[in-house]
Amino acid sequence: MMGTFVEVISPDERSPAIAFEEIKRIESLLSKYDERSEIYRLNKNGKVTASQETWHIMQKAREFWNNSNGAFDVTVGPLMNIWGFTNTQYTVPKKQEIAKALRRVGMDKIIFHKNNNVIEFTIRGMSVDLGAIAKGFAIDSAIKKIKAAGVKNCLINAGGDIYCVGKKFGRPWKVAVQNPRGRSFLRTLRLENSAIATSGDYEQYFKHGEEVFSHILDPATGAPAQSGLISVTVVAQDCLTADALATSILVLGRQKGTEMIKKYPPAKACIVESDNEGQLVIVP
Repeated sequence: MMGTFVEVISPDERSPAIAFEEIKRIESLLSKYDERSEIYRLNKNGKVTASQETWHIMQKAREFWNNSNGAFDVTVGPLMNIWGFTNTQYTVPKKQEIAKALRRVGMDKIIFHKNNNVIEFTIRGMSVDLGAIAKGFAIDSAIKKIKAAGVKNCLINAGGDIYCVGKKFGRPWKVAVQNPRGRSFLRTLRLENSAIATSGDYEQYFKHGEEVFSHILDPATGAPAQSGLISVTVVAQDCLTADALATSILVLGRQKGTEMIKKYPPAKACIVESDNEGQLVIVP
């Protein structure tokens, strides 16, 4: 689900069914590939009457867009398309193609009609891609359902976006941060009732000649982010925030990203970059 494997660990045998059902429901609203989803219809028609969930996630997307000065932008759909990340037909687009796509990118080109929950594009050919925020939101939604059912201890992992409820056998859940350039782990975190998410240049990419192109695009340039960061892991109170912050910081770079995370206390980030000799540098 959500384009990845979803894992549920819990001593309460009800947890998997509750979580999978809710994540499937959220995916049916937000998937850009499902013809029945609200996001698919928004992208196709340029306008949709949104459910409470779709309205909420688009409002959160606009909030992160504002707080990142545009570095986090779910309207990068046209860019994802021309780079081939939508259909995995990877290609390096020409400058003219990028310039043309950029004219259809920007949260400021969306009208939110509060009186009837209608979301409307102001420019034809715009498209929304919620890949940097939807998994986190789906996990948060599943966690609410699980807590409402009285489940005390549970972990949900959707492709590295993780939320930990309670404890595992009386101790905090242990979550390892992957080394982005190897199979080892950089560190192990102990978490209770908190979320963790990682964005990295190694997650989805393609090679063209000697160059490597990551799927995390910079809306300012229309090309893969060149912030110097390799991966960003964020621990936050909810998975949507962890998900969106990890992507934002990867695009912004260490200095601006560190300033942004201060807007979301008590969130913390583990930033991995490389020095001049290609060695990994972990901050903090």
